[in-house]
Amino acid sequence: MSTIPRVNKLITLMVTCLGSFMVLLDASIVVTALPTIQNHFHATLLDLQWVVDAFTLALAALMLTGGTLGDRFGRKRFFLLGLVLFLIGSVFCGFAPALGWLLFGRVVQGIGAAALAPGSLSVLASAFPEPRERTRAIGIWASVSGLGLAIGPLAGGWLIGIANWPAIFFVNLPVGLLTLVLSILKLPESRNPNARRIDLPGQVLVTGTLFCLVMALIEGSSVGWTSPLILGLFIGSTVCLLAFLFVEARVPEPMVPLRLFANSVFSVANVASVILGFAMMGSLFFLVQFLQNVQGYSAFETGLRTLPASVGIFAIAPFVGRLTARIGPRLPIILGALLGTTALFLLATTLQPDTSYVTLGWQIALFGIGCGFMMTPLTAAVLSATPQERSGLGSSLLNTSRQVGITLGVAILGAFVVQQYPGNIASQLTQRNLPASVSATIAEKIATAGAGVSQGPQSEHLPLPTAVLQQATRQAFVNTLHGAFLIAAIGLFAATLLVTFLLQVAQPATRTRAASVGSHEVTEALTTQDIVDVEISR
Repeated sequence: MSTIPRVNKLITLMVTCLGSFMVLLDASIVVTALPTIQNHFHATLLDLQWVVDAFTLALAALMLTGGTLGDRFGRKRFFLLGLVLFLIGSVFCGFAPALGWLLFGRVVQGIGAAALAPGSLSVLASAFPEPRERTRAIGIWASVSGLGLAIGPLAGGWLIGIANWPAIFFVNLPVGLLTLVLSILKLPESRNPNARRIDLPGQVLVTGTLFCLVMALIEGSSVGWTSPLILGLFIGSTVCLLAFLFVEARVPEPMVPLRLFANSVFSVANVASVILGFAMMGSLFFLVQFLQNVQGYSAFETGLRTLPASVGIFAIAPFVGRLTARIGPRLPIILGALLGTTALFLLATTLQPDTSYVTLGWQIALFGIGCGFMMTPLTAAVLSATPQERSGLGSSLLNTSRQVGITLGVAILGAFVVQQYPGNIASQLTQRNLPASVSATIAEKIATAGAGVSQGPQSEHLPLPTAVLQQATRQAFVNTLHGAFLIAAIGLFAATLLVTFLLQVAQPATRTRAASVGSHEVTEALTTQDIVDVEISR
């Protein structure tokens, strides 16, 4: 029987929900604001990629270590540290006088989130030790956290409409300060005396791997793919990765136990999670650009029009949880990947500047449903392939894989768009009877302009009317997006093939744990219960 007073438990549930809610809200709320931020700072598409990836890169690189630090030195302590850093980062972002300060604030937010996100679940698990009670608490935590991700684009559009883009960062302050005060007063402290040691060499090397790779992908199109800097970054990323694998295979308590990846189910599920994150954020990043910059919707209208993706993900989750508990994760993942592939392929082949929302809306919803069919079963697959005593680590690795995919999705698809956009502008201008040499020169000026397609090029000193130039750039941007969506579709189809041929999970994958909680609770909280079962033992 737990000795923690019920009021304290409820406060713990509230503050951990709010902490996780803020992290996931910030992961998606910024996307709707990107065109507004672009116009404010006269930023390029490369700059916008960094606005997203500065946060996700820090989060992906540090998440595993953030959880371990909390286990070793105090979960409440590192939850509070993460919260304070997150709020400081929000202040820097909101008051940023220049783009560099905004990116700095996003990095600080990401570092804070890397302690806050795993810390919220660990604190909650320690406050609710009784399995059935814990399952209900974690179900609430998961629902509130998911709500932050779902409403982010809509909330961002609404805040920009009533204030301006800094409001998407300032909204964290009242919620965060309330969470901070309640956490200091009421959160119980806990730690795991048997927690893993900090793998500092592994942490440095994995950060170097990701930073060099993302830096090369984002900056390559502007600096030149064969320039010494970009080649050096690719080489540096490769060297760091090889050194990371060497270190992790030899240290007694590695950050990433490589032997887990000897299990094909574990490996395939993590690769599929990377691809899922890649397709989700990469597609959303450019879908928002299309809705605002090409079709002219406001930030709030854009948030409303992307809402079907979020609704699709979370509306389908309870059904997918029950289905996975009954038949195992393999078929739901395959179905979800095929639905997502179909939606992206339709976007890649039918999207035009004047596409009606009647057509676009159901494609967005179909993509969300496909992603929703993949999320819970991927977690179930990882847990089925992970020893009971390492389930918490297995779940953390899966979440890290998804964050890596999100980071790479923006970087890789962004690199493709930046590389192809000038050529497509030139092609459109040539079709409007401009000489090829003149078209190429104009295209380069337009593509590298700070406002890009969002404001449209002006015809001053250019041999075409403004309306014609804007029509050409919008069509060129859409043609470029066709390739980006096709790449994402190919990625999801590759995930379909991987899961079809390599993911062989005994079914039902999760019923072996029903005895400790009850089959209904396992079905309804398939992901969260299994994560928490071992959060205590880490």
